[in-house]
Amino acid sequence: MPRSFARRLDGLPAPATIEMARRARALRAEGRPVISLALGEPDFATPPAVVEAAYKAARDGQTKYPPVDGTPALKAAIARKFVRESGLEYAPEQIMVSNGGKQVIFNAFMATLNPGDEVVVPTPYWVSYPLIARMFGATPVFAPCREEDGFRLRADVLAQALTPRTRWVVLNFPNNPTGAICPAKDMAEIAEVLRAYPDVWILSDEIYEHLVFDGGRSASIAAVAPDLKERTITLNGVSKAYAMTGWRVGFAGGPADLIGAMRGVQGNATSGVCTIAQAAAAAALDGPPDLVATMVETYSRRRSAVVEALRAVPGLTCAMPEGAFYAYPGVAACLGRTSAGGQRIETDHDFATALLEEEFVATVPGSAFGQSPYLRLSCATSDDVLAEACTRMARFVSGLK
Repeated sequence: MPRSFARRLDGLPAPATIEMARRARALRAEGRPVISLALGEPDFATPPAVVEAAYKAARDGQTKYPPVDGTPALKAAIARKFVRESGLEYAPEQIMVSNGGKQVIFNAFMATLNPGDEVVVPTPYWVSYPLIARMFGATPVFAPCREEDGFRLRADVLAQALTPRTRWVVLNFPNNPTGAICPAKDMAEIAEVLRAYPDVWILSDEIYEHLVFDGGRSASIAAVAPDLKERTITLNGVSKAYAMTGWRVGFAGGPADLIGAMRGVQGNATSGVCTIAQAAAAAALDGPPDLVATMVETYSRRRSAVVEALRAVPGLTCAMPEGAFYAYPGVAACLGRTSAGGQRIETDHDFATALLEEEFVATVPGSAFGQSPYLRLSCATSDDVLAEACTRMARFVSGLK
């Protein structure tokens, strides 16, 4: 019997990161020696003190329904974090906790977007921004960030993407997938452009805030331009910096009316986040910064080794990431050739597919992030595994004819 589904799902693909990880797992189940660099997930364990805080919360009976927008204890810890690390002050009614950062985006877009609205997304982008915008009938408009600019967003490029239909501008720095940051000077120029569009909301996704290298710092637009704070959602979470991806705790600070609308969305979807996970998140935010410093040092070392190895391969380019834990090599010189296994390489998707099937290295094609021809590979795994992955990639490229 034929079934019909909502038209909003027409043509809505699964995120490419998840799809490539799925294909990698299938090959591994067949006994193939797969190295998966497709997902952005820290390989560190959640800090023991954070796990202990969750255990204590459970033992103390913190197992009842939570407030939709977060427990008072976690919201207080988030407020302290914003002041301490971002120079931003938010009252409790200006903070909400969601099931990961993705739900923050979903809540904000559902609360504000109507069919025909536009959402400006710099490219390359995290795969979910345009997908969620499309779910609510909005049109993503892309502002390209070029490799020769270090994948930083230029204010003049942003200005060209804005129209009277623009409803949101998404800023994601440090960036997934490129690792680009946005220094305060660049952010001030972006803010000046946005002042000419007073009806545009700003989503500042700062989930990789702490993962920056070489003394760099990525600026927060609400801190650089306080006059824009009342139309900015500052998104963060505990998944990346504290190795807590499975705990599913994201959070945001923003204007009280928008946070209230987002609370209404979440209250009719998932309600509040697991109380035990919230206790763990509060412990992470208030805990010592030792783990974060160790992670940054490790990711910086891996990043340098991977970029050096990739740059040594004729046919690959690779900008040095300034943050996050990805490398984003360019494969333009490899297109129009044929792999050793006989596969024609016309796109970065072809490259990623052949690399997985012939050398068993799972990456994500740059086309999934809105900019080709590139690959994204995660450096959140061991040095030995990354070295082997680079060796296999070099062998794959050298075998192209």
